[in-house]
Amino acid sequence: MPRLGRRCPKGGALVVYDQIIDDERRENAAGLLMSLNMLVNTNGGFDYTRAEGIGWVKEAGFAEVRCEHLAGPTSIIVGIK
Repeated sequence: MPRLGRRCPKGGALVVYDQIIDDERRENAAGLLMSLNMLVNTNGGFDYTRAEGIGWVKEAGFAEVRCEHLAGPTSIIVGIK
């Protein structure tokens, strides 16, 4: 993800829409099942928590970063350059 930040102009935005797992890995059953599926069916696959996702977006150079829960198991991470 850090490469994305370098291509995004100042004032640009990045939106990540996913079944993001809560930081304690206890609440989002659908996200946790997807994570298990990634572990079982892909080489090195995994899903990520809110904190991990926010950290990657900040590492990519986005200063204003937030995570918001949407309906059901989905959330978004929004980063503004």
